[in-house]
Amino acid sequence: VQLQACGGGWMQPGGSLRLSCAVSGRESNNYGAGWFRQAPGKEREFVAAMRWSGGAPHHADSVKGRFTISRDNDKNTVYLQMTSLKPEDTAVYYCAGRCGWSVSYYVASAWVFWGQGTLVTVSS
Repeated sequence: VQLQACGGGWMQPGGSLRLSCAVSGRESNNYGAGWFRQAPGKEREFVAAMRWSGGAPHHADSVKGRFTISRDNDKNTVYLQMTSLKPEDTAVYYCAGRCGWSVSYYVASAWVFWGQGTLVTVSS
């Protein structure tokens, strides 16, 4: 499985951005998709995750109500819609994938496949 993320950039506080992650090599719907982020000097942290087959997505408390993870099965793409952006959202965002689902979806080590990261900068 290969992941290719894009969509990062600069945005002022309160603005919106949508990140995309193209997934290639996925062979079944028994697949988990997620987003993590890493700010300078900090550890990689969980942002959102979902089962490709459906069901309720999971979002970190810090982004709940502002960010939404979704996927387009036909385009084999995972999205992270980000609204009401804050300066503390500034980070490199990584899409992640794994075969099957893990109850430890919020832990980076539970994920197997990683995209290259896309930088999101929120500042005025």
